[in-house]
Amino acid sequence: MGGCREGFLNVKDRKQHDIDPETITGVLKRVIAENGRDHIRGYAFAIACLIVVAATTGFIAWISETVVNEAFANRRGDAVLLICFSIFAAFVLRGLATYGQAVALSKIGNSIVARYKRRLYAHLMALSVGYFQEKRSAQLTAKINQNIAGIRDVLNMTVTSIARDLLTLVGLVGVMVSKDWLLSLVILLVAPPLLLGLRYLSKRLRLATREAVEANSRVLGAMQETIQGISIVKAFTMEEELRRKVDAIIDRAENRANRIARLSERTAPLTESFAGLAISSVLAYATFRIIYSNVPPGAFFAFVTALLMAYDPARRLARLQLSLERAAVNARMLYEVLDTVPHQRDLPGATELTFSEATVEFRDVRFSYANGEEILKGVSFRAEGGKTTALVGPSGAGKSTIISLIPRFYDPRSGQILVDGQDIAAVTKQSLRNRLAYVSQQPYLFEGSIRDNIRYGRPEATDAEIEEAARLAYAHDFILAQPQGYDTPVGEQGMTLSGGQRQRLSIARALVRNAPILLLDEATSALDTESEAAVQEALDQAMNGRTVIVIAHRLSTVVNADKIVVMKQGLVVEEGTHEELAHRPEGLYARLHNLQGGDLELTVGTDVT
Repeated sequence: MGGCREGFLNVKDRKQHDIDPETITGVLKRVIAENGRDHIRGYAFAIACLIVVAATTGFIAWISETVVNEAFANRRGDAVLLICFSIFAAFVLRGLATYGQAVALSKIGNSIVARYKRRLYAHLMALSVGYFQEKRSAQLTAKINQNIAGIRDVLNMTVTSIARDLLTLVGLVGVMVSKDWLLSLVILLVAPPLLLGLRYLSKRLRLATREAVEANSRVLGAMQETIQGISIVKAFTMEEELRRKVDAIIDRAENRANRIARLSERTAPLTESFAGLAISSVLAYATFRIIYSNVPPGAFFAFVTALLMAYDPARRLARLQLSLERAAVNARMLYEVLDTVPHQRDLPGATELTFSEATVEFRDVRFSYANGEEILKGVSFRAEGGKTTALVGPSGAGKSTIISLIPRFYDPRSGQILVDGQDIAAVTKQSLRNRLAYVSQQPYLFEGSIRDNIRYGRPEATDAEIEEAARLAYAHDFILAQPQGYDTPVGEQGMTLSGGQRQRLSIARALVRNAPILLLDEATSALDTESEAAVQEALDQAMNGRTVIVIAHRLSTVVNADKIVVMKQGLVVEEGTHEELAHRPEGLYARLHNLQGGDLELTVGTDVT
């Protein structure tokens, strides 16, 4: 059961998704399978518009022969007027069709991006805490933002290239063949060498694009972390050191971007050289025929018009594989996140957790983080329902690990954790966490108002219940002193409030949840004496009548606990009340107590496990 690392889809799962990470076709198949049906009407409309664009473009090239012959050879003014009107109508129709397809594809693309944002957010919420500890959050966010447009671009480029560029090119080539099939054949012989050169460039571009995305995500991640920790940066005068570090990351990102530019733009000399050769050859051949063979100029003019108009769609199609390669790399990296299998999925047949006394029991629990040493080495203890159990011991003993195992942030490698006799591994996480309230050592507040942050404990809570929870948490008075009371914005991560105020709001959030089990992870360790006194009063209210498991930071909490569990190096070494343990002269608890001379401070440092 142990470990906390999410995995990727296995080979069978990948086949079910029809995705081969090494081919554009595989990515395209998956994108179409996931999005094509939902937007089939929109794509049908866009394709129809693109067909109109292609048809009108071919028509303009085709009719140019008639224009030249009727105007310059036959001198028929009436026919020229009719032809000119038809050309005007073709341009108007092409403009409307271009507008229609652009709007339709933009709406579809925006819908796809929004859909994948929702899907990504929901998927990230399903992943375990361990996944986010292994990934740097700032880089993960930046990478998602950079890659999410790849899904949209793969579809839109495919649709526009096939329905507009390919059809336009086919139509114009048809015009060219109808005017001079021999010359058209010569032109078409230019294509194979060009395609081979572009294929070579696309393979080199694939790796460069992935490296560029990684480098850019590191740049954005470094900037975000600096902004979030700006007070520490200023306090320790880290500006110059961080500037050098970020400069190096930016230089790497710049080099990757320049490499992509060099690879991408190599198509320009290739296509321009081939186009120049083709057009100059056509002009020489056609001019020779007009001068020495008295061939009417209309066919030549139509052929050259079609050839020149075919240049843009041919150039876009030539760059299509390179553009698709870049978009496919983005899509693959996005799918790497979506294909990450949540480690802590509910077991098949998992039941709802039922509560009676809310007793929590550990039975020979062993745990280690991914690829790390064993943290818990067979922990067993019982936290009685409706009572307070305190965990004490030196830093690194495993106290915070125990707190994190109860809500199943992680799963133990072996052993059982029971709530009212039910193994929490066999119940749904939702039913377990719905009956837990958690106050961490470092309270986190979200964007929004004070009222919003308290309501996160129970979304259906009324304003009256929120205010009552704030009173019990000794937060009501300082909330009313804020400029907008309960509607005051808390700022990013609650930075407009003091540490004690943020902690009391965190306790109010736990209280409004009205859960039978309360987990306290050194909730007062980072506070000053005055703030701690206020928070401790709030905790006393919060603990009343609940099953409480608390990591003790001050002896005042320990003295009042119904049971104290003393830990050392991942093992439970003592259990009992304060009076029992304090009078065991050889015990760890008594030794810590005596070393402190009865002072309130019990542990040294911050527990990291």
